[in-house]
Amino acid sequence: MNHKHLWIGAAVIALVLVIGFMLSVPHTHDVASTSLSQTATITPPVSIHDVFKKGTHTITGSVNAPNSCSSATAQASLNGGTIVVAVSIPEDTGVCLQLPTKINFSTTVAAPANTPITATVNGSVASTSAI
Repeated sequence: MNHKHLWIGAAVIALVLVIGFMLSVPHTHDVASTSLSQTATITPPVSIHDVFKKGTHTITGSVNAPNSCSSATAQASLNGGTIVVAVSIPEDTGVCLQLPTKINFSTTVAAPANTPITATVNGSVASTSAI
């Protein structure tokens, strides 16, 4: 058998492997577009129930969190004649089934009766609905 034919066969096989590797490896522009689409978040709506008694609003409500491992905390403040309920949902770092879950919260604030209420979730203005 001729050694020249063996070298040509080996070169063809090596060329096929190199071209196949180059086509199968993800390119940086493919990875960048995937990560950008995953970082876009939508502010979930907040459901609120307000009970006013003796100058104090007790505000309870719920918000949809990304999963059941998430938690929500709320803090209410009076800002320019409006009660602002700031809901915070920290980013979950554990392993959890990514199934949206309703999380409840409660907070109180001293304000006049019939004061309008708005809500934010992680600093972004959220739409609100009464329970």
